[in-house]
Amino acid sequence: MARKQQSDPKLDMTPMIDVVFELIIFFVVTIKQEDLFSQLNVNRPAAPQNSSSAQEDITVNIQIGRRYDGSPHGVILYNSKEVSRADLDSNLKMIARTSKKTPIIVRCAGDSPHKALVDVLDICYKNELYSVSVFSL
Repeated sequence: MARKQQSDPKLDMTPMIDVVFELIIFFVVTIKQEDLFSQLNVNRPAAPQNSSSAQEDITVNIQIGRRYDGSPHGVILYNSKEVSRADLDSNLKMIARTSKKTPIIVRCAGDSPHKALVDVLDICYKNELYSVSVFSL
């Protein structure tokens, strides 16, 4: 008995696709994902033993101010007095000489211009003060 030659044999791919999808579902369900938070280094530094050597936080306030023409601008307050960006730079440079890990707290008024905040952050970065916290009032 001779076999009939098929002119165009076709392979049904449906069972193979089903098996592939079942394997994908199996691997997704059984994979053990590592806990991302266990990989992060979030240890806080210990409190200083000697209270006289404790670092004090430096607070920089940014408030809304008005120019003579009435247009708003960002007013930078350091030690509760208004300072220019150059004065803030020189003050933070002196702080950076003693310790680069000094915490800097920047408090922004809700309606203050963003440029003043960016200027303060640029000055901190320029002086290699990276421990900066930003708060909105």
